[in-house]
Amino acid sequence: MTARYLLVAALFFTHVLSTVAQHTAPYKSTPSEVVTLASKILKEDRQIFIHVPKRDSSNLNKRFPVLYLMDGESHFDMLAQYADYLGRWDVEAIPPMIVVGIVNTKRTRDLTPTESITNYFGKPDTAAVSWMKPSGGNKAFLQFIRDELMPYVNTHYKTQPFSIFAGHSFGGLASVHCLLTQPNLFDAYIAVSPSFWWDNDYVLKLADKTLKPGTTLTKTIFYSDASEGVADNSTYHTNLLKFDALLTEHAPKGLSHQYKYYPAETHMTSPVVAYFDGLRFIFKDWKSR
Repeated sequence: MTARYLLVAALFFTHVLSTVAQHTAPYKSTPSEVVTLASKILKEDRQIFIHVPKRDSSNLNKRFPVLYLMDGESHFDMLAQYADYLGRWDVEAIPPMIVVGIVNTKRTRDLTPTESITNYFGKPDTAAVSWMKPSGGNKAFLQFIRDELMPYVNTHYKTQPFSIFAGHSFGGLASVHCLLTQPNLFDAYIAVSPSFWWDNDYVLKLADKTLKPGTTLTKTIFYSDASEGVADNSTYHTNLLKFDALLTEHAPKGLSHQYKYYPAETHMTSPVVAYFDGLRFIFKDWKSR
């Protein structure tokens, strides 16, 4: 190999690398903010993560739907990425949206509807210090969202009057409980592996009482479970089947619902696929303009 050939090859690769470098820009993620709200209802400060779509220079007044997400410290980054990708101009599977992640302080308290010490195997948790205490504060938590968090978001961000309430496990339970008790608070609901076992199936029984045949409920809900109750002795799976059968049999007018079972996933991996599928289902008929 001649020296001249080596020189030509070196110049060629230098040119290629230079050209690539000139056309490569650093990746810039969509901005997110951390907000602290002093809640008078919950009597504590609450940390909130807020993710907004990239500014559209051709429409600076564009408004966006909002997804309110429980367990913000666990799933906010994932949902923000899903929202960005699915709402991207070359994907357009969903509209660009704002994601609001609510960070937990006392998770069991906020996301459960009743006081209970019965665990998911139907046994009482009699430990002096139990992870199930305190509980039963979901009504106050939903009031915080309605009266403090939503007004803040609607005042400080360009929001549309369309919102989603999404949660996993206890968050899924809280999502269904909200649909049953305050259905007009949100337009659509995602319940990933909802903990229907809570307090001897309290929310499942409430659904049977509330969603009578002929009931009108013009909302959308996606719900799912994974290997829970199949890989162990809990009632996760059987309860999801009961809830799906209840919605199918009672058929509330206007309710759009979908159930998905992920047998290959665990309780902690199911949110990865379920949140994606939930967003696709909610916006299945959405068309960009």
